[in-house]
Amino acid sequence: MTQKGIVKPGYSRSLDLKHGCIEMAHGSGGRAMAQLIQQLFVAAFDNEFLRQMNDQACFPSFSGRMVMSTDSHVVTPLFFPGGDIGSLSVHGTINDIAMAGAMPHYLAAGFILEEGFPLSDLKRIVDSMAQAARTAQVPIITGDTKVVEKGSGDGVFITTTGVGMVPEGVHISAENARPGDKILVSGTLGDHGVAVMAQRENLSFETSIASDTAALHELVAQMIAATPDIHVLRDPTRGGIAAALNEIAQQSSVGMMIHESSLPIQDQVQAACEFLGLDPLYIANEGKLVAICPAQDAENLLRAMRAHPLGKNAAIIGEIIEDSHRFVQMQTCFGGARVVDWLSGEQLPRIC
Repeated sequence: MTQKGIVKPGYSRSLDLKHGCIEMAHGSGGRAMAQLIQQLFVAAFDNEFLRQMNDQACFPSFSGRMVMSTDSHVVTPLFFPGGDIGSLSVHGTINDIAMAGAMPHYLAAGFILEEGFPLSDLKRIVDSMAQAARTAQVPIITGDTKVVEKGSGDGVFITTTGVGMVPEGVHISAENARPGDKILVSGTLGDHGVAVMAQRENLSFETSIASDTAALHELVAQMIAATPDIHVLRDPTRGGIAAALNEIAQQSSVGMMIHESSLPIQDQVQAACEFLGLDPLYIANEGKLVAICPAQDAENLLRAMRAHPLGKNAAIIGEIIEDSHRFVQMQTCFGGARVVDWLSGEQLPRIC
């Protein structure tokens, strides 16, 4: 988490984390930047690798195939019920690693900060990231900070990169779905997107809708232990479950049939979507996954998912079918069927 050069501790001036704001000097490579790094980022993310204070982190490797993923986070508002851009940036990259069946080990974080952004908000975000990383036991071991002029950004953008390892014998990929396989989801759909939109539009509902943002790697490990022959895992983030299923159908050259009556959707999320004119199938999730496995393993996998707190509302929602057109279809509650197509345009911009 350094500027290009070695940061020397011991500066006497302290950041005003209560009333101060980001200044252009915080990205200059000088004393102010060193203070920001030492007193905010290093203090929050502290670990043996970050303490090396080099322009990179040197860390031990693990046996198995390496997995790497990177993700940029531009959500607005920055704080929302159930989470914020900080925890979201940690969970999102951990989950991308976990969808390969991998165990995440390390994270890197890059910040683009806008001049004038309150240091109190930045500390809140950084503390949230630190807590999310500690809870997941995946340390942030290196990073970078840049400052842009006021009006050139939107407060803060965060990019996180993760590294993990796939255990021997695990071969999970979106190209592995086969006709006859069952499709499962780990819980209720659309929670994150509706929580962010409700906060953005100052909407109030009888029941609070909170984001589902969470790190899924421990749930995935439990699933693999119970059912090693999982074919596909995918976290349905931007574009929701509709986008995730269409991506898998294309990569595996199959069709899908899901059942509307089996989809786990909270009543208040369904009501909010109806009020806003949205389809919950296209709403982003940040703490849910889609799993595809052989039909004979589906009930066992479902039990394993429901045994974990993040999978307590898991459900089997459909099956893989042969279809040269690679369509995703849904059997409706009225007995008909409709195509669940790719999202056209953007339902909810700046959602993750």
